[in-house]
Amino acid sequence: MVELLKQNLVIEPDIQNFMGFVLLAVKSLGGNQFSATSSCLQIVASLRLAGAGTGLPLPVTLLLEDSQLTVHFGQGVASSVVDLKDSPEAGIVEQLRLHLQQSTEIADPALLLRRNAEMIRHLDETRIRTEKEIEIMQQTLAKRQEELGESIRNAETDPLTGLLNRRAYDERLSTGFQRTLRQRDEVLSLILFDLDFFKQINDEHGHQYGDAYLIKMAQAMLHSIRDGVDHAIRFGGDEFAILLYANKDIACNKAMHVLSQMNNKVSIGIASLSADEPGERDMQNFIHRADVALYEAKRAGRGRVVVDTWHPDGSITWAHFLPDSK
Repeated sequence: MVELLKQNLVIEPDIQNFMGFVLLAVKSLGGNQFSATSSCLQIVASLRLAGAGTGLPLPVTLLLEDSQLTVHFGQGVASSVVDLKDSPEAGIVEQLRLHLQQSTEIADPALLLRRNAEMIRHLDETRIRTEKEIEIMQQTLAKRQEELGESIRNAETDPLTGLLNRRAYDERLSTGFQRTLRQRDEVLSLILFDLDFFKQINDEHGHQYGDAYLIKMAQAMLHSIRDGVDHAIRFGGDEFAILLYANKDIACNKAMHVLSQMNNKVSIGIASLSADEPGERDMQNFIHRADVALYEAKRAGRGRVVVDTWHPDGSITWAHFLPDSK
């Protein structure tokens, strides 16, 4: 197999010149020029479909394989030009190859300028098209990310109050608890809330009033915490929680604020974890401490805040905080 000619077809004159060289090769090798002309017309159509003459360089090769003259281009596409009766002599083939090589090396300045201009145009169009495609992709990606974020928020949000739900609570509590254990300057308080006599309120005033009451509770909690730092949660029904990155004194002040906003009709239990008061290093026991403090608040008469204190000997005591009206 001999490579007789290799070119890049950038503009229309390149196609015409290449086909002229192909017909010259057919004549030099003693092929049927009439048959080759018919083949060349089909090859030209195929080359244009492949992008020849559009400003994008399309590599094309003229090969002699035994007694067959073929044109190769694109992704391995091969088109037969003509079948020769006999395999040409090596000297004739080499002479033809050198002639075609020299002919393509003689550059017409005007043709070069036109070819360069077309290539620049094609590159500019490609750049503009690519930038537009990238912009569209970025917009699509941003939209998908927004949709994903919205989906995650919906999966983690209580639909009535807009607070985080139990699923989000489990994840954030686990993360916060582990972080507090790792970092000595970190403090975590778990505040549990239970609306006093909510079922009675709901039964007496109706579900619409009950829903508004739950939303009021959620707003009181949100106004007591730092957005993006602490977390307000509704477990369901009349049970709520706050994960507060602060010590038990601050947690107690926040809880008292919520209590006052709800007309002192909330029972609240608090447990804290810090370097000064490490407490139990097990998350379930930490939750149990807050739960027991809440139970103590309800047992002692409701409408109050109970803060548990862990002692080095493992014992726990509770401090009761009552609103001014009690």
